[in-house]
Amino acid sequence: MTLQQLRYITTIANIGSISEAAKRLFVSQPSLTKAIKELEKEMGITIFDRTNKGITVSKEGERFLGYARQVLEQATLLEEQYKSNTGGKKQFSVSTQHYSFAVTAFAELINRANVDSYDFSLRETQTYEIIDDVTHMKSEIGLLYYNDFNRPVLEKLIHSNELTFTELFTAHPHVFIGKHHPLATKKKISMEELEEYPYISFEQGDHNSFYFSEEIFSTVVRPKHIRVRDRASLFSLLLGLNGYTVSSGVIDEEVNGENIIAVPLAEEGIMHIGYITNNKMQRSRLGQEYIQALKDYLKTYGRHIQLATTK
Repeated sequence: MTLQQLRYITTIANIGSISEAAKRLFVSQPSLTKAIKELEKEMGITIFDRTNKGITVSKEGERFLGYARQVLEQATLLEEQYKSNTGGKKQFSVSTQHYSFAVTAFAELINRANVDSYDFSLRETQTYEIIDDVTHMKSEIGLLYYNDFNRPVLEKLIHSNELTFTELFTAHPHVFIGKHHPLATKKKISMEELEEYPYISFEQGDHNSFYFSEEIFSTVVRPKHIRVRDRASLFSLLLGLNGYTVSSGVIDEEVNGENIIAVPLAEEGIMHIGYITNNKMQRSRLGQEYIQALKDYLKTYGRHIQLATTK
């Protein structure tokens, strides 16, 4: 087994195609196929299931890939410690709920990283997938929130997958609305006042449970409810329909635009927003720098939040 073989299988798993992976890796498809078959034979497992429609990662392959990513990360740490920064292409991945500050910090990380070649991933995705990505080491860091309602379920899932949650800040819930919304001039908005307007939330796919919702007060029944997958659709509907969503109040005009504002919600509640990491994976230099970029941004622009004192 070689590091090259591990890089091959992680690239194939990320892309989902041997032919496309071969192009990305600058090797011939027969050579790549041969290397994977040799690795599977040596390890005595089937990493990829082959069908007429292509390949998928097998169940035992998912487990093997988790360890493979950890080995590659450790190899990168060794290279960073003993080789110059002009070495190979840097890799780093983050999975997150739909937070603009996560995007801004990611851009800042790239500006700070000072590397000539990199392959980074930023996945704005569903809550369960964030936990799954960090569990299987597809992402080094996952950003999400909990409150008193969903905490027991999320803590159990995080603990059972050998992950750790580190709090970044706490926030009282805010309503995100367009700046020309009929309620935009109010200092606080109540749930009762919002009842006639469409509520926009992020759908959670196969795990569309109240416990995995990105929005606090997910159990409240709204007469008008629209679910979306991406932040651009959500903000377009906020503006086009005088809709609203509920979030932390941390808003970045450069990412979200100046037409979206945050107004405190009258109902009481606390959101604990932070990041999860895998206990079996040592944090990389890029992971440390990304967390620092998050903290720096929140310290400067998080007007409505209480920063955590934990490291």
